[in-house]
Order: sequence, then C-alpha cells, then structure tokens
Amino acid sequence: MDTSQIETALKAVKYPGFSRDIISFGLVKNIEFQEGVAKVHLALTTGDPRIPTQVKADVENVLAQLDGVTSADVSVVVSKPKTPPPASGDARTVTGPAQQALPGVKHIIAVASGKGGVGKSTFAVNLACALDRVLTESGRKRRVGLMDCDIYGPSTPLMMGVSRQPEIQGEMLIPVENFNVRVMSMGLLVDEHTPVVWRGPMIMKTIQQFAANVEWGELDFLIVDLPPGTGDAQLSLVQTLPLRGAIIVTTPQAAAVNVARRGAMMFGKVNVPLIGVAENMSYLEGADGARQYIFGQGGGRRTAQALETDFLGEVPLDPLLREGSDLGIPIVISDPQRPASQAFMKIAERLKAEFPVTEL
Repeated sequence: MDTSQIETALKAVKYPGFSRDIISFGLVKNIEFQEGVAKVHLALTTGDPRIPTQVKADVENVLAQLDGVTSADVSVVVSKPKTPPPASGDARTVTGPAQQALPGVKHIIAVASGKGGVGKSTFAVNLACALDRVLTESGRKRRVGLMDCDIYGPSTPLMMGVSRQPEIQGEMLIPVENFNVRVMSMGLLVDEHTPVVWRGPMIMKTIQQFAANVEWGELDFLIVDLPPGTGDAQLSLVQTLPLRGAIIVTTPQAAAVNVARRGAMMFGKVNVPLIGVAENMSYLEGADGARQYIFGQGGGRRTAQALETDFLGEVPLDPLLREGSDLGIPIVISDPQRPASQAFMKIAERLKAEFPVTEL
C-alpha cells in the first residue's frame, strides 16, 4: 500500500450532488501513509455544514476497506464561499464568485457538442420533455425549463411548437410554455428572417440576461442548449450559471467523436463535471428489426471511455424524430413508446436519480 493507491481509491468518493470525485475537484491536498496509518488532508469551500461531514465519512469508509490500512486520520479545512450561498433549494455552485444563483431553480444541466450537425438541439428538446414526464409521474409539481443559448441557430422554438414573443413584467421576461416546459430562446426575441450577427461581448450579455432577467419560476431542472464548440457562449455560460454538469452529444463517426472529445475537455478546465456522453443517430432500424449503422458504430461509447465518464445510451435514427421536430411536437410527446423516446426517458430517469429533486 502506498499513497498513489490511496489516491486512486479516493476517486470513488463523489462530491455531494455531483458525479465528479474529490480528486478531480482538487479537494485532496495531502496524503500520507506510514505503518498502516493513512492520513488524508482535505480542503473544501462551502457554506453547507453537511458537506464536510459527509465527505469526511465517505473518505473514512473508503480507507477502511483498503488492505494494509489499519487506521485513518482524515482532517478537513473548510473555507466559506466568497459570495453568499443561494437560498435552500436553488441551483448552487462550488466553483467561484462569478457565478450567480437562479432563485427557485434546483439543477442546471448543459447539453453540448464539439461540432454542429449532431442533433444536439433535438436532443435537448426531447430530454426536457422526457424529464417533465418522469417528474410528473413521480408526483412532482415543479417544472422543467429549456434555455436555448444557441444564439446563431436558435431552433428550439420550432421544435417546441412555440412562436409568440415572451411577455414582460417589470424588468423580467416571462418564458413561453408548451408541453409543460418553459422556454426562452433568442428565436423568440428576433424576427425569423433577421440573421444574428454578433460579436463575443453581445453574446455574453445575452446569456447573462437569460439568467438574470428571465422569471423562470420554480424548476427542478433547467436544460441549457449550448451552441457547438468552445467559444464565447460556452465560456460565458459556465462563468454565469452554477451548472450541475454537462452532457456531451455526439454521433458515431470518427469526425464527430474526435471533436466531441476536445469540446468536452473545456468543461474540465472550468470545473464543470461531465454527466456523460450520449450518442445520437446511432442506427436505423428496419421493419424487420435489423439495424443499419449508417454513421458507424460505438463512437459514443469510445468517447465516454476516453473522457472517463459514463455512456448514457444510444438514440436511434427515426423519421418520426425529424418529423416531430419540424411540426413542433417532440417525439417524446407524440409517441412515448418509440425506441428513440425510450432512450430519452432512460437518460431522464438517470438525471432524476443522480440529482435529487426532493425538497431540501
């Protein structure tokens, strides 16, 4: 037994409320091992007194299971956040003062991709609708929101079947709503024939306004559809909102997979945990049940392995998925039993299990 083995074992300890471990978060400052005694020094920044206690207990449990460790000495130094924590039940952050809470919003999840053309917006729309179904079936009265930050190509309004402009109450925009999902998009604020030709600072300002000047209300989940790539919009988002994590969407072929890996690395650099990788357009299933892997096979799973994160599943090619997007009726709503719909439902169930929505 040595310190490197102890460090590897501690990767099993997740920070409360996140899928990311305490090693990758940089919370373990020192590890010593001598004559059967394992000493671990932790440094946390939190205003929640329950978190240090839970992390300390989890570390002690892991150390107790290691062969060669006869006793554990775990010390925790706790620092208070530089900014006041948001109210109980609101989306929170552990990363820094630049981010702001959204009152009433529990969990903010980003949907991202390294490149365009992988069906990311379609994925975000159907995931939001699937989450609403899952939460409704469990008796939750809070709702789901969908923030379309794909500034240059805002397709969410079309896919969600909404077109009216948001109402304004005071200084706040009121999201439009359909299928029990609250939606805000640049596509609702500009004429559909007007191209969005903006520089970085204008994009940053818009995303900040979507966070600060939209009355989202009480939400269990806010799904954020990012534009592809790793530019101003992505960086503005992670600097503005307390993200719980990010889902990376890719298609199976090598061109998409390689770009997806690079795009996902951006979240690691800004301390946003990866929830996992989802593969879109995985296969086309014929009437006889035979599958055709038009874009190749296994790229999403390989991406997840390379990023050391979870593989969330495959979403098949389905003509009804495309038709539903064009008609403004997501397939999760129009035909919840289709294989594509079931793939979204499984991911929604996974999010509900990983990010508790019970009242705090």
